[in-house]
Amino acid sequence: MANKIAKSYTIEPEIARYVSSTKGRRSASERVNELLKQGIKREQYELLEREAAAFFAREGDRTETYAFQKATRRTLERD
Repeated sequence: MANKIAKSYTIEPEIARYVSSTKGRRSASERVNELLKQGIKREQYELLEREAAAFFAREGDRTETYAFQKATRRTLERD
């Protein structure tokens, strides 16, 4: 189990009700951590999607795009 740090945050009543109604046998703290981890992952995936979209949307020099596509094909062929 990872080390935990005690922090104090204020949350909206609606969020507190949601956590309370969905925590099951877990503590509210465990449920909040689970929800935060899911939110962090979602945010990271969204950032990656934006970066990929920006990468492939570039006009002009497509050398990097072709190199990436070629490397991806080689990787997929190995698998």
